[in-house]
Amino acid sequence: MARQTIAVIYVLAMVALVVGVDFLFFRNHFWPRLLVNIGIVLVFTAFYLRFLRR
Repeated sequence: MARQTIAVIYVLAMVALVVGVDFLFFRNHFWPRLLVNIGIVLVFTAFYLRFLRR
């Protein structure tokens, strides 16, 4: 149960970061926004695979 809770919090943090960056910096810019969102997801995935996966 604790592992699922950590995963949910991790995903919610990633979603909050993506939405926050979208609204603060890239509101009317489609391609830079898409690239930054993909980059954020890749960084979160790499961090998960390196440190949080057992």
